[in-house]
Amino acid sequence: MTLTLMSHAPERVPRQATAPTSPSSRSGRLVQMLSEMPDTNDRNHVYLGVHVRGPVTVVHERARTLLEPNDLVFCDPARRHLLRFGEDCQMIFFRVPRCYLGVTESELDRVLGVPVRGGEGIGALASDFLTALAARAEFRRSTIGDRRARTAVHLLSVLVVELLEADTTDAADARCGAGNEMLSRIHAHIEEHLMDPDLSPESIARAHHISVRYLQKLFQNDGSTVSQWVRQRRLESCRFELGRSTRRITMAAMAHRWGFSSPSHFSRTFRGAYGMSPTEWQALAASAFAPTADDTQGRRRR
Repeated sequence: MTLTLMSHAPERVPRQATAPTSPSSRSGRLVQMLSEMPDTNDRNHVYLGVHVRGPVTVVHERARTLLEPNDLVFCDPARRHLLRFGEDCQMIFFRVPRCYLGVTESELDRVLGVPVRGGEGIGALASDFLTALAARAEFRRSTIGDRRARTAVHLLSVLVVELLEADTTDAADARCGAGNEMLSRIHAHIEEHLMDPDLSPESIARAHHISVRYLQKLFQNDGSTVSQWVRQRRLESCRFELGRSTRRITMAAMAHRWGFSSPSHFSRTFRGAYGMSPTEWQALAASAFAPTADDTQGRRRR
């Protein structure tokens, strides 16, 4: 692990040559002073910055986050432009071999640039521990320093795993939210085109610039299919119209108006859904709302 102090305009300090270390002096390989993050890409290490003071902004996926003291952020030299330093700011940077963190390269790349609050959870533990490690010079070249450095690496590996889990959850929530929003738009589109005989999964998917497979997946997650939803909404519209109409409507006219292929298909579908034919439902609805003899006599008396 390599530690460096970095400010808004760090002074260029030549990197000190280090003598080869023996296997027993492992802490020399884990903690080493540098002037700043290197300017060139470093695919063997990842850097963790701990904010100390001053304005520092992290740009991640178009979002800008102003860091507070003790906040952390993983970064690498190739993406140093994602950190925006203000005047009189300071951060502590730790350089950690990527292989120590126990995750794949693609997983590690997912946490780069993600701000971590240093006042809660594992972020607070890591921030406090690393800040103490940076402040105690005796930790850097001693057996206990080696152990503390390895503890820091372990903390960071736990932090990476937590960030990955949070990222997976957020992505699932985002997909769910986006899917729900898309499904609402599709429902509105279906309502608007219920009378269109050409309404189909293909036409619905085309209108929303998505694949039929994705369209079916959206409805499957909602416990239905596109065809079932369209059919149900058409049947409900037909039942409502038949029930409120004061005049007889032919089944041919009803089937044509609501996009059914034929009167017989409409009648079979209606009976399968409601246990009676459209004609029987219309007659039942008409009788339910027809005036009785008592109603007629009462109106005559008035």
